[in-house]
Amino acid sequence: MMQTFVLKNGIRIIHQETKSPVSHFGVLINTGSRDEEADEQGIAHFIEHVIFKGTQKRKAFHILNRIEDVGGELNAYTTKEETAVYATFLSEYYQRSMELISDILINSTFPAKELKREKEVVIEEINSYKDSPSELIFDEFDEILFDGHPIARNILGTPELIKTFSKSSILKFMDENYHTDQLVLSSVGNITMAKYIRLAEKHFGHFPEKLRTKERSNTYNYKPEKRIVQKDTFQAHCIIGNLAPDIYSPKRMGMVLLSNILGGQSMNSRLNMALRERNGMAYNVEAGYTGYFDTGEFSVYFGTDKENLDQALWLVNEELRKMKEIQMGVVQLSRAKKQLIGQLAISTENHEDLMLSIGKSYLFFNQVDPLEAIFKRIEGIGSSEIREIANEIFDESQNSILIYQ
Repeated sequence: MMQTFVLKNGIRIIHQETKSPVSHFGVLINTGSRDEEADEQGIAHFIEHVIFKGTQKRKAFHILNRIEDVGGELNAYTTKEETAVYATFLSEYYQRSMELISDILINSTFPAKELKREKEVVIEEINSYKDSPSELIFDEFDEILFDGHPIARNILGTPELIKTFSKSSILKFMDENYHTDQLVLSSVGNITMAKYIRLAEKHFGHFPEKLRTKERSNTYNYKPEKRIVQKDTFQAHCIIGNLAPDIYSPKRMGMVLLSNILGGQSMNSRLNMALRERNGMAYNVEAGYTGYFDTGEFSVYFGTDKENLDQALWLVNEELRKMKEIQMGVVQLSRAKKQLIGQLAISTENHEDLMLSIGKSYLFFNQVDPLEAIFKRIEGIGSSEIREIANEIFDESQNSILIYQ
């Protein structure tokens, strides 16, 4: 049973009790790279790195060993809209884990020597990413879809800007963007809700209350574009897509189902069958939908031999055309729904993923729907709704294309 509570300073907490010897705890913050100013690009991700580099009472070495010495793992990630710091540990170490994460979020000192060293680490991460066209193409595609908007900028930043970050610029960004009413403590593990609340109050209740007043930019000036970039690669890489519904849209679940039908994780997705299984033209083909709080994006990506690019593009567009023009039959749609429902159910078996998932849901929606309610919503999606969304999102006159060849 999932339970929630709100601390006096506005921090929300959510917990699902289990009997597992392994537990998971994390802090999710409604702040990401889209909240950066132009001269701050990369700072949200950089903070994710340097909060582990020393606090008022711990050096970097002690921070890492605090969890890992007892067999646990400490981790973090940054996206366009959120930051998370979390840990996996034996259930007896709940207090140790919560105290440590509280310490690094509120008491990090950002020593100059550590900042200098970590800048080099992040720059190497940027260089590594530039060597991977299958990753790079997604960020360049965002530049097309969200041209001029903070979402268009990649999360890692640039080496030139990374070098300019200082303790003062880090503290400024955190002060302006880390707010107690935009922060969720999420837990899945072997602890009672009453004890979890006591630990949360002890280690996070002293955070000064701070409410969000800064509004995110929500002006978009999308213009479809076809861009071909010459790259020294063995394969041609291609991505096709368009803007899509935001996370609060009533079309969101239909968009998730449509994306899964076309190019989800299963080998029998329509695009995988068309490009890989029937024609041997791609090792990797996928469709993806990402919803943000005020917009979203849908894309199809594949890599193929340069000689097969035109044929592969035709095959992709043919599958998109079918989704627009041919209404799915009752049996087809029923199978697609069962597939998505099964995937969602299986994903909850990974308790770390579950902890992050319920935390994110509580962060953005202030509630977590039970699986039964989600399954009911999926079952309620009709073939006409799928076709309507397909015609809206797959409009050829509105699609953008980016090709590396």
